[in-house]
Amino acid sequence: MASLVRHVTIDCADPFALASFWAQVLDGTLAEDDNPGDPEAVVNSAGASLLFIKVPDGKSVKNRTHLDLQPQDRSRDAEAERLVALGATVLADHRRPDGTGWITMADPEGNEFCVERSRAERIATGSA
Repeated sequence: MASLVRHVTIDCADPFALASFWAQVLDGTLAEDDNPGDPEAVVNSAGASLLFIKVPDGKSVKNRTHLDLQPQDRSRDAEAERLVALGATVLADHRRPDGTGWITMADPEGNEFCVERSRAERIATGSA
């Protein structure tokens, strides 16, 4: 058997705070032993486990890897609004007049991610 991805690891300044943000985004949970000030924190969710590790240097360039989120129970636009309310920022809007496209966002520490159309939105335009 080939290897499996155990965690997607994200370097950050405040693992607990960033993990708390992503737990809300992914409807996930923090590990029971994660606390403020810890050098690492884990978010477990239905889609993936994310491991946040404290590093001394700040983010200075674009991510070479990023997450693409697909909303499950709301539209892409409604999900982007929810994420902004949680503390994300919109970096670039790649939505097209025909409804296709995505929104590039950043988490509270500046890590980029994208919000794509939901499955329902893809089916409605024949591009599931």
